[in-house]
Amino acid sequence: MSYTTVAHVTELNEDKPLAVDVNDDLSVALVLHHGRVYAIEDECSHGKVKLSDGDVEDSTIECYLHGSTFDLETGRPLNLPATTSVRVFPCRIEGEDVQIDVTTPTTDY
Repeated sequence: MSYTTVAHVTELNEDKPLAVDVNDDLSVALVLHHGRVYAIEDECSHGKVKLSDGDVEDSTIECYLHGSTFDLETGRPLNLPATTSVRVFPCRIEGEDVQIDVTTPTTDY
């Protein structure tokens, strides 16, 4: 695994997604939920809308435009209209840094 620092822990607020540009091709939503940090691709697989603009509840993040919710751990859509998973990435806290590993995303396609 190859972890990259993408944020500082002070930038995270419980259940408030934080949009982070990892590189030119990838943005993720970092979500602190029940004391755990998740990194999920920041684009709804249905409507190409930023998931970081959605609400977090019960270990899910909701696309605000059409209402699809995605499991924070697996990226799996839990309701229509989305039918395709989004990528999730291993995430850890090292000191004060939030780090993700973009080389080993997991999906449930």
